[in-house]
Amino acid sequence: MTSNLPIDPILPELKQALAGRDAAVLQAPPGAGKTTRVPLALLDEPWLAGRSILMLEPRRLAATNAARFMASLLGEEAGRTVGYAIRYERRVSRVTRIEVVTEGILTRRLQTDPTLEGVGLVIFDEFHERNLNSDLALALCRDAQLGLREDLKILVMSATLDAEPVAHLLGGAPLLTSQGRSFPVQVRYLEQDPVGKPAEYTAAAIRRALREAEGDLLAFLPGAGEIRRCAELLADPPAAEGPLICPLYAELPFAEQERAILPAGRRKVVLATNIAETSLTIEGVCVVVDSGLARQPRFDPAAGLSRLETLRISRASAEQRAGRAGRLAPGVCYRLWSEGTHGSLLPFTPPEIRSADLAPLALDLARWGVADPMSLAWLDPPPAGALAGARQLLETLGALDPIGRITPRGEAMGALPAHPRIARLLAAAREWDDLPLGCELAALLGERDLFRRGEGPSRKSDSDLLDRLEALAAGRRQGGRGGAAAVERAVRYWRQVTGCGPGAPAADAERVGRLLAVAFPERIGRERQPGSGRYLLSGGQGARLSPRSNVHAQPFIVAVEVRGGKGEGEIEQASALSLGSIEELFPEVRGWTRAVSWDEREGRVAAREERRLGALVLASRQVGARPEETLPALLEGIRSRGLEALNWSGEARRLAARVRFVARVFPDDGWPDLSPERLAASLEEWLGPFLGGVKSLGELARLDLVEPLRALLDWARQRRLDQLAPSHLEVPSGSRVPLDYPAEGHPVLAVKLQEMFGLADTPRLAEGRVAVLLHLLSPARRPIQVTQDLRNFWENVYPEVKKELKGRYPKHPWPDDPWNAEPTRFAKRRG
Repeated sequence: MTSNLPIDPILPELKQALAGRDAAVLQAPPGAGKTTRVPLALLDEPWLAGRSILMLEPRRLAATNAARFMASLLGEEAGRTVGYAIRYERRVSRVTRIEVVTEGILTRRLQTDPTLEGVGLVIFDEFHERNLNSDLALALCRDAQLGLREDLKILVMSATLDAEPVAHLLGGAPLLTSQGRSFPVQVRYLEQDPVGKPAEYTAAAIRRALREAEGDLLAFLPGAGEIRRCAELLADPPAAEGPLICPLYAELPFAEQERAILPAGRRKVVLATNIAETSLTIEGVCVVVDSGLARQPRFDPAAGLSRLETLRISRASAEQRAGRAGRLAPGVCYRLWSEGTHGSLLPFTPPEIRSADLAPLALDLARWGVADPMSLAWLDPPPAGALAGARQLLETLGALDPIGRITPRGEAMGALPAHPRIARLLAAAREWDDLPLGCELAALLGERDLFRRGEGPSRKSDSDLLDRLEALAAGRRQGGRGGAAAVERAVRYWRQVTGCGPGAPAADAERVGRLLAVAFPERIGRERQPGSGRYLLSGGQGARLSPRSNVHAQPFIVAVEVRGGKGEGEIEQASALSLGSIEELFPEVRGWTRAVSWDEREGRVAAREERRLGALVLASRQVGARPEETLPALLEGIRSRGLEALNWSGEARRLAARVRFVARVFPDDGWPDLSPERLAASLEEWLGPFLGGVKSLGELARLDLVEPLRALLDWARQRRLDQLAPSHLEVPSGSRVPLDYPAEGHPVLAVKLQEMFGLADTPRLAEGRVAVLLHLLSPARRPIQVTQDLRNFWENVYPEVKKELKGRYPKHPWPDDPWNAEPTRFAKRRG
């Protein structure tokens, strides 16, 4: 063992906790030594006799370096007592007892061996990073522990996580806390946020820090591309006595990684990704330069896959990075952002499960046999909406059946260490004896685009992916550098995983399109108008070809990458596909299905037989609509035009208004709701039974609504309605005058003044509860007075009205005593 580390005093307590319990939580700050000290300290515990330790590391570089360092402490090479397994490499043997792995590897191992035969302890290191795979792996391990392996022990180790919820999740596991060892760090901010490319302003800050501070320097940049560019800038002009520039990221060969981590004979500048935040210890660092950026996996709806996106770090990550300068002595941290910006950073990096593509998780849950995810132990359960969308995608890919059970195809897809889309593509490539092409497409889709924006062939093409395959082949011939090297490494990996034999892919646009179609079935598109470059996709989205795509004049395509969420998207990568291939790949499109809908332009129900793939109509023919098919389409047409499209006769309007009036006055008597909103919402219920044989607007216009509305009232209610809210009132002249029932206010009776002679009191409705609003009219039927107090009108207003109108209308009676005059609707008799 090396010299004492802060974690050492707590190891006896940890041993005791795990000896008596099935789980424990260890909280220890960066640099305490938990990653390499704890597994070795527990290896010889009695409860681990004959069993091994699995330790999960979130990052490949941390996993390999932790395993190699522990092996060196035992005087061995990695692969004996201590080994590792990561995405592109595996070093274990029959004598391996500590295996350091990344989370996805543990998940796949659990699927094939749910009991983890021969494993006595699973350690989750750096759990505070809250990767989706680590959350899933912990949930599955806990499920296996509770149901299959009571003797399996779980240890969760974290630097900054609030550990109480984790301890509760593990059944009240003991929580142990280790002290760290650090010195004060002076933090310096910029006056304002930098402008430009991260590599350039970070290089400038490094030069400043080298002048102002002593000791080795650790600079954090978002990714390998920025690291390489920053190294180039620092090496220009070359200086023989300058510091040693050491990149550090996952894809570097092991010798270059060691060069960055181990002490050097002169001052050193390490340019690292966020791998150096917590998982690695770099001796000699007293200065940190922090760009404040990191690459985080984010679900990219455009690509349908998760991609690394450059984002601002959280305040917790910033503190971890600054702490790297205070491991050995007081240090200094240069933050390349302003203090104001620092206050706006998120406190912690959000758990990946909240924003990730959940299709891989949904497939793993289905393989595990979990119908309800909430039956598992989660710190943050998967969001219901995102999980439902993921399951829908898996059903489309054929991995799940309609009730959510995994299919044989899904089992085969789940066995591949790939996103379900890529796994579907590789499975199809195997089935079609086209694995070399499948492996190259899987690599291209999974890695960063070979073409930067604005780059790539300028010629028109049948397939953007075929263009990239050609660029990959050219890069291979030239030795492979940069992005081509990363894709080439992925190609080799997929060839190994699938057992693909030697041989170059025989690629053409149609073969490429067929493989892409099974991976992106909801993105098969048909051009709306020939030559328009605008497509309707089978999933229902509209999209147009971007200038960055070289595909042209293709009636059918697979849109591999679609930018833009709402509205019409932009297709940045696509590949041509023939109608024949669509029919072969999706046999269900060969059958005709009936589609009955409302034809707005013709104003009638239209029936067609169609061959469809999702939203795409591949072929169509007109047929006659059956009687049972017309009603939904007709109701759709009525809703699109509104209730005013119906034949509202005066009688129908009055009937609806009378019912609404009574329902308003007697709200507890159960009268039907005939408000426009309710009538529109219940068209099928009240109007549907009267629409037999109706197929067009013309036929609809001949249907009077009185009968459908009356059908909502039984015979007793119809009589009651006539009593409470009659359609007409008989006035003293003997006339039956119609009543108007407005939506609000009192019923209105508009009647000629002379017809009301002799009536003293205003008429009332609804068992006397509501007075009628009288509109008293002149002989020319113009309103003279609006009143609800008829007696007051005769006594006080009528004399003035008589004086004003008698001369204007001499042929009509204007008696001095309206109380006793004969009411009439006629003029005076001649003579």
